[in-house]
Parts: sequence; structure tokens; C-alpha cells
Amino acid sequence: MRSAFRGRGILLVPAALGMALVVLPLLGLVVRTDWGGLITHLRAPVVWPAIRLSLITTLTTLTLAIVLGTPLAWALAQATGRLATWARAILTVPVVLPPVVGGVALLLAYGRNGIVGAPVFEAFGWRIPFTPMAVVLSQLFVSLPFYVLAVEGAMRSIDRRYDRIAATLGASPLRVFTRIALPLAAPGIAAGAALAWARALGEFGATITFAGNFKGRTQTAPLAVYIALQSDPQAAIALSIAMLAVSIAVLGLLRGRWMS
Repeated sequence: MRSAFRGRGILLVPAALGMALVVLPLLGLVVRTDWGGLITHLRAPVVWPAIRLSLITTLTTLTLAIVLGTPLAWALAQATGRLATWARAILTVPVVLPPVVGGVALLLAYGRNGIVGAPVFEAFGWRIPFTPMAVVLSQLFVSLPFYVLAVEGAMRSIDRRYDRIAATLGASPLRVFTRIALPLAAPGIAAGAALAWARALGEFGATITFAGNFKGRTQTAPLAVYIALQSDPQAAIALSIAMLAVSIAVLGLLRGRWMS
């Protein structure tokens, strides 16, 4: 009994240290916040334009992730074989890729001399980098894999017998997708949407590399925190607290799926 207690204590020490490494920075943020002047600091000139831009771009990103990612998740859930495995692996690359490298890749793809950017510029005269469109593309690049992987997991868990029964009754693949797959995978879609939106909201590296950091144009909330930290630390802390609250709210929405 005593040896079991001692063994558990030995394991609890590194476990507590690991937990402390996560909790202490968050605690420091909460402790150093000027709660009495929080609203005043949130009214700093750098804050609201960044929050407004973040809301617009992340909601646009989320819409694109749902429209493009849901059929992609369904296709991956239905697919088998080596091709599907490689497609899933490639889709996961932005999750592990350093964000700055992602920004460089976006520049090489959508920049003025990029494989997509050059034809677009020659045909329409549109410059994609350092515009709000570049912000959306940066956010979509890093958040789409989170959405697709979450939704694919939900769709993969659907009993295939429903699909076969619907097919024998004459339902087309599109009807099976809209009438069976989407309703049954709705909790996974909601979780994926929340996770993708939170990831888009927190995107920094790819955005600053590909879209720049222009106030009111490409300066999102994380970029505003970086700038405010140098000139108005309390505004940076206030904006960080706001983003922390959003993160906690997202975790609360996901609690039933991931923390049960």
C-alpha cells in the first residue's frame, strides 16, 4: 500500500510540473491585467480595428472551410487505399508546418510571381498579398485541416448501413450526403467549425508573412497584440485577455465532445 502511494507520488510530481508550465503563464496574464481599466484599454486605437478585421476575416474563413471542407471530409471518409492515405497526410501538413513557412509557401503560390498569383495579376490586375484576401487565405490554410479532420472523424463513425439502405432505395450520392451524412455528423461539424474558427482567430505567423501587418487592412488581433506590446502593454494584455476568453468559450463548446 505504501509503495503504491509512493509510486503515485513520484508520478504526480512531473505531472504537476507539466500542468504548471501551462497554467502559470495564463495565471500571470490574469494577475497582471488591470481589471479596473480593462474596458478603457480595450478602447485603445489599435484594438477595435484589429478585432473588427479578425471577426470579418475569421467568419469568412469559417464559411469557406465549411463549404469546401465538408465535401472534402466526406470524400476522405468514404475513400480507401493509398491515394486517400496520402491525401489525408498532405492535408495534415499545415498542422505541423511552422506558420512562417506556411506564409512563404502562400507567397510563392499567390504572390505576384506565384503559380496562381501571376496568372491572376496578368488577367485581372489583382494583387493578393498584403490584402484582406491574403489574411483569409492565411487563416484558411492553417484552419481548414482542423475542420476537415474533425468532420471526417465524425463522418467515418457513421454506420455505413445507412448509406447502403438509402442507395438501395434509389437515393443519389448527393441526397445521401445531405439527408444522412450531414445530420448524423452535425455534432462533429459543429466541433470542427468551432476549432477551425479558433485556430483562424489565433493565426499569426502565416498572416504576418503573407498579408503583412497594416492597421485596419491586414492587422488582425494577434498582430495587434504584438504591436501593442511594444507601445501600450496594458492594451496588449487587455486584448490577450479577450482572446483568452474566446478560447475558453470554444473549449466550453467542445467540452461535450472532447472532455466527456
